[in-house]
Amino acid sequence: MNTEAMVEAALRTVLSQTTALIVAHRPSTVMLADRVALLDHGVIAEIGTHKELLATSERYRHVISALEVD
Repeated sequence: MNTEAMVEAALRTVLSQTTALIVAHRPSTVMLADRVALLDHGVIAEIGTHKELLATSERYRHVISALEVD
């Protein structure tokens, strides 16, 4: 199991039992969240689920697509 998979598995366990604030840069980590807040210059610009934001926010789609390139 690679490091990213280990971190995601641990997060799934922790997040099933508690509320947490996670700052993430990997789309796979963002998708673990029940709610996502997109920050723009330190201000919350969008809030929703990953699926909702993909459907409604051009800015969110742009950020996520830029992060998917490794």
